[in-house]
Amino acid sequence: MRRAVSLAQGREFLSIPGPSVIPDAVLQAMHRPAVSIYEGELEEITHGLLRDLKPVARTDGLPFIYIANGHGAWEAALTNTLSRGDRALVLESGRFAVGWGEMAATLGVEVEVLRAEPRRAVDPDAVEARLRADRDHAIRAILVVQVDTASSVVNDIAAIRAAIDAAGHPALFMVDVIASQGCMAYEMDAWGVDVTVGGAQKGLMTPPGLAFTWAGEKAMAAHARADLRTQYWDWSLRLEDPHYRKYCGTPPVHLLYALRAALDMLAAEGLEAAWARHATLARAVRAAVAAWGADGPLSFNIVEPAERADSVTTVLAGDADVERFRRFCHQNLGLVLGVGLGDFERRSFRIGHMGWLNPPMLLGTLGAAEAGLRACGIPHGEGALAAAAAVIADHFG
Repeated sequence: MRRAVSLAQGREFLSIPGPSVIPDAVLQAMHRPAVSIYEGELEEITHGLLRDLKPVARTDGLPFIYIANGHGAWEAALTNTLSRGDRALVLESGRFAVGWGEMAATLGVEVEVLRAEPRRAVDPDAVEARLRADRDHAIRAILVVQVDTASSVVNDIAAIRAAIDAAGHPALFMVDVIASQGCMAYEMDAWGVDVTVGGAQKGLMTPPGLAFTWAGEKAMAAHARADLRTQYWDWSLRLEDPHYRKYCGTPPVHLLYALRAALDMLAAEGLEAAWARHATLARAVRAAVAAWGADGPLSFNIVEPAERADSVTTVLAGDADVERFRRFCHQNLGLVLGVGLGDFERRSFRIGHMGWLNPPMLLGTLGAAEAGLRACGIPHGEGALAAAAAVIADHFG
């Protein structure tokens, strides 16, 4: 039998949960010569970014920009607020909060993991119970992610804050929004978050290489006592003049132009409108996955519908050859799906639905994925594309 030629010519569809698709306007913003890092236009851009990052996190707290990925922002949050021997409580809900805790342990922080029920979000009642038991307030920080990109769970940050308050516990509340910012509602100040950790390469539509922390008043007070502070991550040094101090040296010039363009796009759409767009597109993905799962091995990793994230969906594939399926989609259809991470490695795939995304892009992803399922002989239910299209149509109904 003659082997069929690949159909992948054309624009590749990147459907992984970060880095997300970079808008043309953001790419074009970087296409310029280098400029002075000491004064002038770049200094104005920095001040504008620091101003405009506040509403993105819904905070009056202080934002800081790092040349790093999200793991760098984890370290910045830890080193600026904690001391050797402090205890941190990690709220498990997948891979990434645990990874944050592992980083804390290497820095000399005592780490305790509050285990979650598999395939579920953090239980606020369990948080309250653990904190009530900590009568001496040995726990100095609580670490959690809003969305875990491995499991695709979303945690109820406001409910966790309420649990902390019900226990009367003074620990710093630190939240990672790397996989949710710009995609789902987040209210740093209204929800009582002390430190927020973010990254540019997902919902903020910017190439990897920029990470952020936002610090509230309680975090800045802890910062004054912290003994893990190092020169590169130090918030105090980054508050100083001159301009290059904001980056502990040479600024990431072209990434700053990219972030400026991306934040302008997000402001033009409106943050709440972006949240609503992501919610509809996520419902469309979930409608398609539910249809696929009606017949065959495919299923949602997160068992409770209300705990499924609006930025990424992890699809369990049973005993199907998921890596063969992903390779087929990439090599023959031009579709890049996310790999399974951690406990989900080689038994799941992930669909990223975050950032610069619209219905044609999403329906193209789902249609190509279904073609890949058929070509690879993976059993699945019918009607996925019709179900997804109906969700999108209902958005306007």
